Amino acid sequence: MPEPAYVKIAGDLTRQIRSGELPPGIQLPSLSEIARRHGVSEIVARKAMELMQAQGLVRSQPRRGNFVAERPNLVRVSPERQMETAEATFHHESDEETQVERHTEEVRATAELAEAFGIALGDRCTRVVTRASEGGRPISISDTYQPLGIVGVDTATECEERLADRLPVPSHAEWLRSTPGDLVKTIHQKFWDAEGHLIMISDISYPMDRYDAFVFRMALKRQNSQGGSE
Repeated sequence: MPEPAYVKIAGDLTRQIRSGELPPGIQLPSLSEIARRHGVSEIVARKAMELMQAQGLVRSQPRRGNFVAERPNLVRVSPERQMETAEATFHHESDEETQVERHTEEVRATAELAEAFGIALGDRCTRVVTRASEGGRPISISDTYQPLGIVGVDTATECEERLADRLPVPSHAEWLRSTPGDLVKTIHQKFWDAEGHLIMISDISYPMDRYDAFVFRMALKRQNSQGGSE
């Protein structure tokens, strides 16, 4: 998906914070100045600042403005980061060099995949393994499955993520160089299209110390006075 303007702005500012160009305690430009620099509205600039606040990178002081937090720890925010490529996500989180490699293959659907995708056992589906490292240190690995003929999540309208600390599968443990018995951060993702068809399943693992916290956001339908949704 195209990267939303507010996510790009937040990523640009995040890199400046991580690199020390914007040190802790320094006041950030006003929303009007950010909007002018990037050619966007103040609404977009405000969304970028809210995303950075949710990540713990920025604190707001009423009537004074926004300031870089004293301890800007990495916080992963969803679903904003689902709109980016892995390269963009990790580039936004750090100014260190990031390497992302992908391996794509066709595999036979297991009973679990066949039931989830509504296909026959043994039907072909696509598997993509994505491995990422930062400054030579492995930081992420994922296994993604999709029915044959579907690529990416451009048609997705709904995403579900389940976060857990668990023992990694052997291939993930090997890539992350996990000590036997150590837990990793895992996210199990599912994406559906507008017709309710499941179009992607993904399992992602991160080192336990990669993120300080995870934040999940979703759109909620409000109920009107007649009992319907709006």
